[in-house]
Amino acid sequence: QVQLVESGGGLVQAGGSLRLSCAASARTFSTYNMAWFRQAPGKEREFVAASTWSTRNTYYADSVKGRFTISRDIAKNTVYLQMNSLKLEDTAVYYCAARSGVYSNHPGHYSNWGQGTQVTVSS
Repeated sequence: QVQLVESGGGLVQAGGSLRLSCAASARTFSTYNMAWFRQAPGKEREFVAASTWSTRNTYYADSVKGRFTISRDIAKNTVYLQMNSLKLEDTAVYYCAARSGVYSNHPGHYSNWGQGTQVTVSS
């Protein structure tokens, strides 16, 4: 199993940017499908973005397409989520997740999770 630690969250005004980082412990980091999820108060955890290990394809939720970018630095065992043009509705706890095997955008299919980092977007 891979251990994940998120960082980079904070308070930002609408229209601003943040970059989240997820540091992974496994030497086989590059073989995992990596994803970002988020959860706002009173709502279920939802998919944000993913990067597959086999093809390095990227996937995004419709709500963040054109604004968020997921990327990896293999040498640093780190996955990033660059968030631009932030909106009030982006406010949530953001979680990094890793999964071996086939790609999935369902949070229940991921067994490796970070502790989460809070992103708050103000008016």
